[in-house]
Amino acid sequence: MRYIDPAPDTPSITGVVSRVEERFCTLRWHWPDGLQAVCIHKAAAEGEGGGTPPLTGMKLYTREEYKANNGYRDRLDDIGLVTYTVFARLQENGEAVLVRQQDGGNKALVSAGKARIYYSITPRKALFGKTKTVHMTITAEVPVPKEALCYVKKRGGVPSSRGDGVQFPFVQDFAAGRHALPPIEIGKEDQVRIFFTDGRKYGQFYELVPE
Repeated sequence: MRYIDPAPDTPSITGVVSRVEERFCTLRWHWPDGLQAVCIHKAAAEGEGGGTPPLTGMKLYTREEYKANNGYRDRLDDIGLVTYTVFARLQENGEAVLVRQQDGGNKALVSAGKARIYYSITPRKALFGKTKTVHMTITAEVPVPKEALCYVKKRGGVPSSRGDGVQFPFVQDFAAGRHALPPIEIGKEDQVRIFFTDGRKYGQFYELVPE
């Protein structure tokens, strides 16, 4: 199997639409006359890179399957944005070939939803002294890289953003599940809150939820 560039009379995929319900995505598109099969490529939108995807790992889907299922249905195990690309599959000199469309009409961008990151912050004041102990707990539905999160300390009030105080990194990645972090000592007038290090980037994939 290989790619070919389209000619004026080469069939092309158009009208790709998507619908997401309960972690399943249904794709529908217009089949050009005479086309009997397609290959469907699925990838995280962030890592797609805009080039032609490799030929391995695609899903062969026939026109008969499409009619029987009223579209193509796929489970969304990913988070964030996912790109589906539907390639027309033809036979050329006995070899299967895929049409490399340049117009983007064979693509659909789908939101697979966000994984939740639950967090709790519990301060414990000593009877005497100028400090208090803070216990933080993070519970992640999926693995989360340490670079995604930070905590911010502010004197005299709760931080409103990652820039509203002194920012501190986390030192290890978070596996899926509950993590009780080592306690930290802060001043009695200090407050701590957890933020994304880059809300625009990581907010596509995760949702921070206080417990």
